[in-house]
Amino acid sequence: MAGFLSVKGGYRKLRVYRKVEIIYDMTYHFTNRFLQKHDRTIDQMIQAARSGKQNIAEGSEASVTSRETEIKLTNVAKASLEELLIDYDDYLRVRGLQKWGQSHPRYKEMRSYAGGSRIETEYPTLLPRLSDEEIANLCITLINQATYMLRRMIERQQEQFLREGGIREQMMRARLAYRNGRKEL
Repeated sequence: MAGFLSVKGGYRKLRVYRKVEIIYDMTYHFTNRFLQKHDRTIDQMIQAARSGKQNIAEGSEASVTSRETEIKLTNVAKASLEELLIDYDDYLRVRGLQKWGQSHPRYKEMRSYAGGSRIETEYPTLLPRLSDEEIANLCITLINQATYMLRRMIERQQEQFLREGGIREQMMRARLAYRNGRKEL
């Protein structure tokens, strides 16, 4: 007999998870390289980046039994990244560094690089060569891309909940199917 619980937890294959993992690694490097050793911002930025990554994983695993928890944790991941975005914005602003907008000559190239697959293998060797302004702007771009992807993911999770229901509804359908002599769902 087939079970009513679906196999979940393939978060490591998600493009957004891989992107958020890069954000975490870059934030760890950035804070340890450019912030004062006892600055509380180091811990706050690392924890926000970690929360983004961990909540994607936890939400994916929780989705087996709770779509509500999956949606909630995906939203927590997005909110954590938004918090991190503010930290990078603040870093640039208070130090008089430039935030690269669409009019900046390197913006389009950086946005394309951040959205491509090369970054996944190249970023560890790239980090030591980049300035604080370059890393902050690259992280801001990655965070914007990741939060966009997470918003889309939340929309899909909501649609899936509407289509399939939650665990209690799935359990009831499975139980009724079993009672009616159907062994598969």
